[in-house]
Amino acid sequence: MVQFYLRGDEPVALYDWDYKGAEKASRSSDTTFTSLCPYFTRSPSFVRRNFIMLPATFKLCAGISYRHMRNMTGLRKNAMIAIHHELNKLSGPGPSAWIRHVRRRSSLLSSRIEEETYNEAEQCYVQQGQEALQKSISILSDQDGWQTEIETANGDKVMSKVLPDIGKVFKLEVVLEQQTDDLYEELVENMEQMGEWNPNVKRVKILQKIGPETMITHEVSAETPGNVVGPRDFVSVRCAKRRGSTCFLAGMSTQHPGMPEQRGFVRAENGPTCIVMRPSADDPNKTKFTWLLSLDLKGWIPKTVINRVLSQTQVDFANHLRHRMTSGGEAVIAC
Repeated sequence: MVQFYLRGDEPVALYDWDYKGAEKASRSSDTTFTSLCPYFTRSPSFVRRNFIMLPATFKLCAGISYRHMRNMTGLRKNAMIAIHHELNKLSGPGPSAWIRHVRRRSSLLSSRIEEETYNEAEQCYVQQGQEALQKSISILSDQDGWQTEIETANGDKVMSKVLPDIGKVFKLEVVLEQQTDDLYEELVENMEQMGEWNPNVKRVKILQKIGPETMITHEVSAETPGNVVGPRDFVSVRCAKRRGSTCFLAGMSTQHPGMPEQRGFVRAENGPTCIVMRPSADDPNKTKFTWLLSLDLKGWIPKTVINRVLSQTQVDFANHLRHRMTSGGEAVIAC
């Protein structure tokens, strides 16, 4: 990383990988930004690779927001202007390109650091979550072959199709009045409260968190009306990611030593499943909500019954979520 500060009338550059060369350049009689920082003028890819924190570090160390910086003259002022121009060159067509690159690089770096600290079991869970996300994105990216199961008067739609090695999957598509961030907070950060507002779910418990994106959960579903389908429970690995304005919550079945099969419940399997939320193209204050659902409820249940139950469960979920977000967190009481 490069750091800039001012000493006397000379700008000085400190490189943690070549301090001597930079200090030598700072003492030259014809000091300019280029001679002061010869390595800074290398190829843009080299600079972006080695100075991903340059704008923030420069602002912090140079103190550009302080009053005395606005009154500088001579070499110090010229050096500051030169640095500003060089930073603008690195940002490409606009500052957003620089910011996107910084976020992407720092995200990759933090992911690698976190992975190195995981034990073997934790790495396995992280990989399962990533696999669930990638499979889900692949399925949702293919727009062919979907058949309409339910379409409501307000535009909510459930579709399905049969996939090799997975079976029948369902896709809910709705537009919600809330912003994406608010929905993400409710479904991810307040996940364990889902049983309070969704009568189809008795409880959700987070068994283990692994880093900021991966968790192992235990969910218990309620029986359907008339006990057509009895209570089920699931142990799932979930991967929660945010990429720009799009949010993902993917998952699939797994095993966890803290939650063996429970007496009185059928251990069902799910996955890949995924909720995708992004701002609506028509109104950024609304959210386009897509839910991919794949379940194996186990037991001796006719497929026609399973298909009807799962598609209706998705429609009900959308309605319960709407009520939750508009009621200020009041609990939903099942009839």
